[in-house]
Amino acid sequence: MRTAIVTGGAGFIGSHLVDRLVAEGWDQVVVLDNLVTGSWENLAGHHPDRVRRIFHDVCEPWDETAWNLEGVDLVVHLASPASPVHYRRLALETMWANSRGTGHALEVARRFNARFILGSTSETYGDPLVSPQDEGYWGNVNPIGPRACYDESKRFGEALTMEYHRRYGLDVRILRFFNCYGPRMQQEDGRVVPNFIRQALTGEPLTVYGDGSQTRSFCYVSDEVEAIFQAAVRPGLAGEVFNVGNPEERTILSFAELVADLVGVPLRTVKAPLPADDPKSRCPNIQKARQLLGWEPKVPLREGLRRTIEYFRARLEASR
Repeated sequence: MRTAIVTGGAGFIGSHLVDRLVAEGWDQVVVLDNLVTGSWENLAGHHPDRVRRIFHDVCEPWDETAWNLEGVDLVVHLASPASPVHYRRLALETMWANSRGTGHALEVARRFNARFILGSTSETYGDPLVSPQDEGYWGNVNPIGPRACYDESKRFGEALTMEYHRRYGLDVRILRFFNCYGPRMQQEDGRVVPNFIRQALTGEPLTVYGDGSQTRSFCYVSDEVEAIFQAAVRPGLAGEVFNVGNPEERTILSFAELVADLVGVPLRTVKAPLPADDPKSRCPNIQKARQLLGWEPKVPLREGLRRTIEYFRARLEASR
C-alpha cells in the first residue's frame, strides 16, 4: 500500500498534486491543511478512503500515531502562504510553516524512512544579479526586508532539509518553483496572474508596478505538478535541487497586453510604485530538470492562460 502525505494539499498546487497521485494509483493520500489559504473544495470528488483530509497546522506538533498511519512512502511539504498578500498578512505564520513545519515534516519522513520533497521557491534567489538563475546561484536576498519572512524562511527550510540528508541519509529533493499559475488560484491572491485576469474580467485597468519592464516566466500548474511527480518517483536523486519553471521570459507590460487580448478587452493600465525588493528578473535555467527528471514545460502560455481565464470567469459568474 503506497501512502503519501501532502502538506498544504488543499491549496493551489497541492490539490493538483493530490489529483495526480490519485490518478497514478497511490492507495492513500493524507492531506494536512489548516485552510488558511486552501479550501477542501479543491479536493471535491475524491473518496475519503483514498484522500484523507486532516485539519492541522503543520507548525504544531504532529501526532502521526493518532492518524493511524501504518506506513508512509512519500512526504511532500507544500504548506506555506506563497503570495506577497498572504505572507505579509501572515508573516510569522509563514516563517513557522517553513521552519517548524519543515522540521515536523522531515521528522515524520525520517521515522517512516519516506522520500521527502520540499516545495521551495525562486524567491530564494531574491533580486538576482544573474539571469537566468541556475541552482548553483546563491541569490541576492535582503534578510530583513518585507519579503524576508518568505524568502529567508524558505532558505532556512532548504538548509534544514539538507542537514537531514547529511545526518540521517534521508532521501530528500528540493524544488524551486517559478511563478506557477492555473485554475484554483485565489482571485485575491495578489500575484500578477490572478490580479490581471480578475481586473480584465471586471473591466478594471490592470495594475502595473513600476514601469512594467521587470520580467517574469510563467509555468502552468499541470507542468509544475509533473515535475513534482517525477522528482517524487525517480530513484537516485537524493540531495538534488531543481528549478521548476518556464524559461520563456517576458516583461510584465507585455504580459498585461496578452491577458487583455485573451480576455477580449482593450488594454488599460494604472501604474503603482514598485514594491520593496521586488525582483527585476525571474527566469529559470532548467537544464538540470531536463537532464535528471526528463522534464520541461509543455503547456504554451496562451493555452494555459486561456484555461485559467475560463476558470476565473466561471468563478466570477457563480458569485454574482
